[in-house]
Amino acid sequence: MARHLTIAVCQTGPIQRSATRAETVDRLVALLERAAAAKAEVAVFPEMALTSFFPRWEMEDDAEIEAFFEEAMPGQETRRLYEAAAALKIGFALGYSELDRSSGKTRRYNTMDLVGPDGKFIGRYRKMHIPGGTEASAGTTTHLERRYFELGDLGFPVFDYCGVRVGLALCNDRRWPETYRMLGLGGAEVVLIGYNTPLLLDEAPSLGHLRMFHNHLPMQAGAYQNTVWVAAAAKAGNEDGQQLIGGSCIIAPTGELAAQVTSLDDEVIVHRADLDLIAVCRKVNFDFELYRRPDQYRLIAERAGPL
Repeated sequence: MARHLTIAVCQTGPIQRSATRAETVDRLVALLERAAAAKAEVAVFPEMALTSFFPRWEMEDDAEIEAFFEEAMPGQETRRLYEAAAALKIGFALGYSELDRSSGKTRRYNTMDLVGPDGKFIGRYRKMHIPGGTEASAGTTTHLERRYFELGDLGFPVFDYCGVRVGLALCNDRRWPETYRMLGLGGAEVVLIGYNTPLLLDEAPSLGHLRMFHNHLPMQAGAYQNTVWVAAAAKAGNEDGQQLIGGSCIIAPTGELAAQVTSLDDEVIVHRADLDLIAVCRKVNFDFELYRRPDQYRLIAERAGPL
């Protein structure tokens, strides 16, 4: 019997620092409604979908910083999104800034949660590839994620979503082959990604014309080499003075762009992903059972010895 998953990518336009959580959640609910109306079964939202991309600023005050974070999910302001998912019977992946005090120490993570079509939590991913630095540098686009976030501590988990194996990733993760490899080895069939990416980098103006190409290139390569569907949602447009790239898309395991946004605004794209195409692609080049058995990797490492 043929297997499909209808996926929606919910791109948002800019979310200014002046926007309230209530206003932003209203927008996310509206996008989820549009996705459900198009018969989508799961939707993916951008990285840090509840706030402006605050790592573009140097802040010192903990209260000012933690205003961008969520201490509980769902919380009082975000619960409506979960309730909408249950009412519409569509799940979602949501990127946000997580404040974790469970260990008795305050930890901050760049996080994405996977939520089921019943509005219930399924699983969590914390960003592994944290870009930027801790202090602003002259001549460099200010990107201070390492100032505000710890390295993710959950690895690259893969979750069951209504019988489909789903992995999560965030922004800079999408540029690294390890992300797709780990998720592929974990049995992922679909990878949901959220990102915020500047249109231009002050340190590399000569590469400006390649920004969208380099945005899509690693995701298409990751989809192809690991035979997974990739659905990536961006924040786009002029956000607090910084132009974000957009380019949200859905990519087939053939590496082809199956759907792509046409704007820098709130926009929904939907594609019915043929999960059987994964097996077809694996037969051609990427038979995991034959070429990617974990025991083979361990044997190679043992034979190589210490570095």
